[in-house]
Amino acid sequence: QVQLVESGGGLVQAGDSLRLSCVASGSTFSRWTMGWFRQAPGKEREFVAAIGWSGGITYYADSVKGRFTISRDNAKNTMYLQMNSLKPEDTAVYYCAAGWAATMSTARECDYWGQGTQVTVSS
Repeated sequence: QVQLVESGGGLVQAGDSLRLSCVASGSTFSRWTMGWFRQAPGKEREFVAAIGWSGGITYYADSVKGRFTISRDNAKNTMYLQMNSLKPEDTAVYYCAAGWAATMSTARECDYWGQGTQVTVSS
């Protein structure tokens, strides 16, 4: 049974930073493509960032490029999302995702999901 557990969300002001973490169970973490998605109230879940199994390849949504950094530590079965210069429009529930596909930019490419962590950015 694969479990993904996010943490690090919270309430911050515009311009602040947060770091989200996602800890995965099991021994196959280093073989997965990992990613972050987010869902704001009344909106569809959208791609935020993804990282290849070795950490050498990363992808970002245009809306977060230059502000967010995705990384992973395979020895700790953990993925991170460093979020800087947060904006009110970043407010959403952030979900950790894992997949066996080589790329990840849509929910279809995700095989496992975490329960989500709330990020709220006030203006």
